[in-house]
Amino acid sequence: MINIGLIGCGRISKNHFEAIAEQPDAQCIACCDIIEDRARESAEKYNIPTWTINYEEMLKDPDIDLISICTPSGLHPVHGIQAAKAGKHVLTEKPMACRLNEADELIKACEEAGVKLFVVLQNRLNPAIQLVRRAFEEGRFGKMYMITSNVFWTRPQDYYDMAPWRGTWALDGGAFMNQASHYVDMVQWFGGPIAEVKSIIATLARNIEAEDTGSAIIRFQNGAIGSINVTMLTYPKNLEGSITIFGEKGTVRIGGTSMNKIEQWEYADKQPYDAELDKYSTNPTSVYGFGHSGYYRNIINNIQGKAEPISNGREGRKSLYLLEQIYSD
Repeated sequence: MINIGLIGCGRISKNHFEAIAEQPDAQCIACCDIIEDRARESAEKYNIPTWTINYEEMLKDPDIDLISICTPSGLHPVHGIQAAKAGKHVLTEKPMACRLNEADELIKACEEAGVKLFVVLQNRLNPAIQLVRRAFEEGRFGKMYMITSNVFWTRPQDYYDMAPWRGTWALDGGAFMNQASHYVDMVQWFGGPIAEVKSIIATLARNIEAEDTGSAIIRFQNGAIGSINVTMLTYPKNLEGSITIFGEKGTVRIGGTSMNKIEQWEYADKQPYDAELDKYSTNPTSVYGFGHSGYYRNIINNIQGKAEPISNGREGRKSLYLLEQIYSD
C-alpha cells in the first residue's frame, strides 16, 4: 500500500483525491492546506484520517511514501524540495515550477535524496493522444512538417479574483504557463528538441500581471515548425483545445475542448486500429479530462518497480524550458 499526503486542497485537488481513491493499492492518509476549513472539509469529504495546516508536521509522518503537491505553481519547487529532504517521493502538478532554475533545484534535491519525482501531465493519457502517439512511434507520419495547437478557453475576471496568486508572475504565470501548459508539453512531446522560439503575449482584458492571450512560433531541431495560440478571452465559453500534426505521410487533428476528440486521421498506410477511431474519442466533463487516475496508476506502478514513469522530473522540465523560451522572447 502506497500512503500519500497531499498539500493544497484547492481547485485541482478534487481530481487527485478521486484518482487516489480509485487505486486499490494506494490511499491518501493526510492532507494539508493553509486554510483550515478547506483542509478539514477535504478530509471529511474524502475520508482522510489526518488533516493539518502545518506542512512540516505532515512531512514528519513516517508512514507517508509520496507527497502530492497541488499548491500554486510557484510553490511547487519549495514544497517538493521539503518533501524530498524528508525522504518522500514527490508528485507535482503542472507546471513543476514557474522558473527553470527552480525546477532544476527540485530535480537536484530529489536526485540527492534518492526519491522519485513525477510531474502530472495527464493529457498524455487521453485515449486519442495515446493513439496518435502509437502512430507517431510507429513512424506513420514520416518526416514531421508542422505541429499546431490552439487553446481557446475562457477564464472570467472572477476566476482570477478567487485567489490572489492567480495571474501573478511569481506564483502562476499567465495563459501559457497555467492553462496551456499541457498543450505546450504536447507540442514539444511530438516536436522534440527546440531550436528557436518567437512569441507575442498580451494582457488584453483581465486585471492580472501575466498574459491572457498570446501566440508562439517554434522551430524544432528536426526542421519542423510549430505554433501555439492561446487565449482565455473566448466568448462565451471554452471553445477549443486542440493539436494538429502534419507529416510527410500523415495528418491528424485531435480537437474538442481538451484534446479529446479525433477530428482528422489520414495516413498513407493503413492499420487495423484505423477502423476503431470512435472508441478513442471521449467527452470529459471538464478540461482536466480523465487522466489523473491513469497517471496515479502509472506512478504507483513505478514506485513498486512495475513500470517506467510517463513523466518524471526531467521529462516535465522539457515543457518548462519551452515555456521559458516563450516568455523570454
